[in-house]
Amino acid sequence: MALDVPPGYRSLKEADVSSYLAGVPAVATKLGGSVTDWKVREVGDGNLNLVFIVEGPSGGVVLKQALPYVRLVGESWPLPVRRAFFEHQALAAESKAAPRHVPRIFHFDETLALTVMAYLTPHIILRKGLIRGIVYPKLADHMATFLAETLFATSDLGQPAAAKKKHMALFCDNIELCRITEDLVFTDPWRIAEANRWTSPQLDAAAAAVRSDGPWKRAAQEFKLKFMGEAQALIHGDLHSGSIMVTEDETYAIDPEFAFYGPMGFDVGALIGNLYLAYFSQSGHETWPGERDGYRDWILRTIETVWTLFDQRFRALWNKAHGGDTFMPALFATASEQAALQAAQDAYMRRLFVDALGFGGCKMTRRILGLAHVEDMESIADPDRRAECEKQALRLARVLMVEGSRFDGIGAANEAARAVRRETAKVPA
Repeated sequence: MALDVPPGYRSLKEADVSSYLAGVPAVATKLGGSVTDWKVREVGDGNLNLVFIVEGPSGGVVLKQALPYVRLVGESWPLPVRRAFFEHQALAAESKAAPRHVPRIFHFDETLALTVMAYLTPHIILRKGLIRGIVYPKLADHMATFLAETLFATSDLGQPAAAKKKHMALFCDNIELCRITEDLVFTDPWRIAEANRWTSPQLDAAAAAVRSDGPWKRAAQEFKLKFMGEAQALIHGDLHSGSIMVTEDETYAIDPEFAFYGPMGFDVGALIGNLYLAYFSQSGHETWPGERDGYRDWILRTIETVWTLFDQRFRALWNKAHGGDTFMPALFATASEQAALQAAQDAYMRRLFVDALGFGGCKMTRRILGLAHVEDMESIADPDRRAECEKQALRLARVLMVEGSRFDGIGAANEAARAVRRETAKVPA
């Protein structure tokens, strides 16, 4: 297939970056000095894009450029570079709603499909910190805030219906990125697909069992229907632990190129599911059994706090910052009406909770049996040990997807994770 690029598009090389940025006054001022003082290095290790870090005497920036194909696969899988436009629009909306947790944008070039943003340092990708066993005391607080503020602001509760429809129309054309999610997350792990891969032969039987599990397959398709049909809010669309940059004091969500108006539970579930993957992977990073028991407990506490604070903050916004055309405060003035509103909020958050668990299970499954895996598991050198961690994660994923409605709260889901590990963990040799 021919690559689809706009007139004037070209992919930048390291040697091109400095001369390009010299023509962007705001960026040149940020970097300081002259072009000869700037240092450029390409650091992209993701699946889709080029990423350059540029440092000058006064500061640094990151330049991210969309390639016209999936970088993980190559030119045999074309992908429109217009995804950079949707990412820019999403960053603008997120910055308005949750400015403390979105990197500053200095420049956007639609023709070259590139964005220049703040260089976050000494921040690291959350996933790498989880592999190293680093505790981030403010992570749960910050991510609960980001989720509550961005999802509420773009929902029918946070904005008027006309504004939401207009904004939603803007993202409806992000078809190709949505299609990637629809196929890779909700469909491919449950069928024979060329792109699928897993730890073989250790997981051969497990992969075959997933493909023949009717209830699990049905659950995946039910969640796919939600993903395709429930335009609740502008969602990040890919909020895994590789899309979050952290220090002990700061947290930023990055890379929302998969953004569109979809079900809120997908974003919440993506984060929760990736934290569960980190939880089960810890056995593969221990030098002796039980070494990371304390860290495993911290991960589960983080999951519980993320949901608990998200629930509290979303409800608080509903009660104090309502801006939509549904559940308007004036409709619920008396005590009995307030009780009815409380019941509606309880039901709303309950549905969101079950959705989050199920979407989290979908994300866990695809990261073990699908195309793109996670470093949490892939960095475990011993394939037998890695496979045991992955089997545990798959077992919880099925429970979250098929039986999620039986959990009365996030604590119960965490207890299910502990139970899976107790029942299936093997002591490493």
